[in-house]
Amino acid sequence: MGNTVIEFKNVSKIYKLFKSDRQRFKAIFSRKAGYKKKVAVNDLSFKIEKGEAVALFGKNGAGKSTILKMITGVAYPTTGEITVNGRVSALLELTAGFDPEFTGRENIYFRGQLFGMSNAEIKKLEPEIVEFADLNDYIDQPVRTYSSGMKARLGFAINVSIKPEILIVDEALSVGDSEFKKKCLDKINKIVGEEDVTFLFVTHSTNVAKSFCKRGMVMRQGKLLFDGGIDEAIDFYKQTLEEDQAKKKKNKGIFEQ
Repeated sequence: MGNTVIEFKNVSKIYKLFKSDRQRFKAIFSRKAGYKKKVAVNDLSFKIEKGEAVALFGKNGAGKSTILKMITGVAYPTTGEITVNGRVSALLELTAGFDPEFTGRENIYFRGQLFGMSNAEIKKLEPEIVEFADLNDYIDQPVRTYSSGMKARLGFAINVSIKPEILIVDEALSVGDSEFKKKCLDKINKIVGEEDVTFLFVTHSTNVAKSFCKRGMVMRQGKLLFDGGIDEAIDFYKQTLEEDQAKKKKNKGIFEQ
């Protein structure tokens, strides 16, 4: 603890929503092209220190995915400053980044190189990745012959084996049967508990978050509403859900009248 690995300073992300591809193309050449603004993240500031395990709560549209995209470098802030110190492994799009013509084993090296690793480093990790993915003879078959579940297994095995300094996990993680899912959760638990990895977990499941994380952040419509201990964060999140549900019922009643 004590070393900041992720920092957001007054970060906002605004998307331009166009009515059609024609309008989007027109906007390249003219500022007069009409569009709507969608504020996905609104003036967000926070720090995550080395070794922290943080759960990020929020309903769909709260800005969680946008935050992850900016941390991983897939998207960039409209305003503000983001600092990320450390190798990031994101268990989000597990099947992305494979060459379909390469075998599973060749893709281990391909993905490892994308993470900036040398062939010697990858070779050391290769047996661990192959064993964890548990694809048997398919490991030496072209990835284009894999099912989506097999690709996800290989993607997970690679991403958790590269010795990440920052591990980001989306609750949408779904990599096969219940036995393999348990294997994945056990692996994450081991990484977080034993390897001093900074962990960011995006979820709706408060029970799973509580088992991994000591800190929770609650988002709503791009704004950070709460940042504190995991128990308090869970209570706050549940309260916001109840308030939203009550408001929805009230609005429905008014509409029906």
